[in-house]
Amino acid sequence: MDFNKIKEKGMEYVERGRLAAADLTEKGKIQARILSDQAKLIRAQRQLGVLVYSLAKGNEENQPLVDKYIDMIGAIEQEIAQMKAKLTPAEVQEVERASADVEIDPADVLDPDESAADGQTEAKCCPQCGAPVEPGSLFCNMCGAQL
Repeated sequence: MDFNKIKEKGMEYVERGRLAAADLTEKGKIQARILSDQAKLIRAQRQLGVLVYSLAKGNEENQPLVDKYIDMIGAIEQEIAQMKAKLTPAEVQEVERASADVEIDPADVLDPDESAADGQTEAKCCPQCGAPVEPGSLFCNMCGAQL
């Protein structure tokens, strides 16, 4: 066998390996973004539930703010669907299994009054109206400004 042929085959295998590694890296980044967006989606859905509950409890209405949350949730869902379309069905199942394995952080479930009493979180205020907002909120419950 000629040395040039051996060198050529070696270069071909190196290139294939490089392309495979780049492909795996890209798919890993997509999977990480999907998991991140799913966490964002869960938080937005939870905040929408809290908002609707607090509005109903206080006999108030703020449909524009509710619509903002619904639109934002729809945009996140659409982004997740677009990213999943770039993956194979097996990779999508892998992401779904990984997202099912993620546990909810107890700090996310605590009552804001309890966590404030522990001194773990600082009070956050809306930059537009100055109303206190829950840490991790995406919109102000009073004026609807995006945080």
